[in-house]
Amino acid sequence: MPRIATNDHDTERTRRRSALDERICRLICPIAAAMVGVCLTGIGLLRVGIAWGRRASFADDLLAIDSLLFLIAMLASYLAVRTPDTRRSAYLHRLEQVADATFILAMLLLTAACFVITYVVSA
Repeated sequence: MPRIATNDHDTERTRRRSALDERICRLICPIAAAMVGVCLTGIGLLRVGIAWGRRASFADDLLAIDSLLFLIAMLASYLAVRTPDTRRSAYLHRLEQVADATFILAMLLLTAACFVITYVVSA
């Protein structure tokens, strides 16, 4: 059940929380979109290496999955920012949670892909 603001202090706290959530979503959106480009660049470079006779690895598969996760994070944060103020409270927080979780998961997967590229592909 949503909490009803009983005084100006509660109203101010609710307004600050919404502003903070929107700032987070505004940060995730462009970063996640840029990271999709990073993943695509990595896939392209790996494919060029494979074409030149190096052995294939699953690093490009990891990067492809990673780009989808970054896309989900970007779309969730974009929709959170674009949600009208009338529906913003619960919907915004749910979209922010999705954006946060997928962004962190995608960053972890990108780190794992970097280790695979470094230690498997170059071996």
